[in-house]
Amino acid sequence: MNKLLKNIALIGLVSITLAHISCGSSTKPNASSTNLTTTKMDTITFGAGCFWCVEAVYQRLKGVHTVTSGYMGGKLKNPTYREVCSGLTGHAEVCQITYDPKVISFQTLLEVFWQTHDPTTLNRQGADVGTQYRSAIFAHSEEQLKQAESWKENLNAKQVFPNPIVTEITHASAFYPAEDYHQDYYNQNGMEPYCQIVIKPKMDKFLKAFKDKLN
Repeated sequence: MNKLLKNIALIGLVSITLAHISCGSSTKPNASSTNLTTTKMDTITFGAGCFWCVEAVYQRLKGVHTVTSGYMGGKLKNPTYREVCSGLTGHAEVCQITYDPKVISFQTLLEVFWQTHDPTTLNRQGADVGTQYRSAIFAHSEEQLKQAESWKENLNAKQVFPNPIVTEITHASAFYPAEDYHQDYYNQNGMEPYCQIVIKPKMDKFLKAFKDKLN
């Protein structure tokens, strides 16, 4: 795991450096841009298996304002959980995240994404099997798409994972919030068997690895 953390962090550093070069990092912000009273939020949507797990992880990051569990990437309008679980709608279980880019970078969100699930298993995370559990990044801008693809390419090139990454990377489509009982699930149901057996071990590793990024 330590080698994985170091490799992912290194790739993130290279990506950030390239981004600064391409964006003209020599330009200094003016006073008016640094004293804005309003904050512009960005949005990203991740699929990484069961959305209960993804939600629990991203809720704890400093700079993340909202995490909403839902469905994306399918063909049916307003799908229900039961319909998505059938595997016939084409949707993935996802979490749509709004965040303050001045507090947490998209690079950090990607780093958490790669480290908190297995992006090399097709349509599966552990015992959760089906297209609804696929690894996916639904980008809300061309820059997000470019950075996500760059991470995937670099991680594969460096063979950070023992198998090739199969994460789907595409533009965001219609997002449908999941039913109310799916929202804030781990916080409300942390003692349930699934939470204790599946989510808690993942959370323990995440909290240790990203302790400096937590609320």
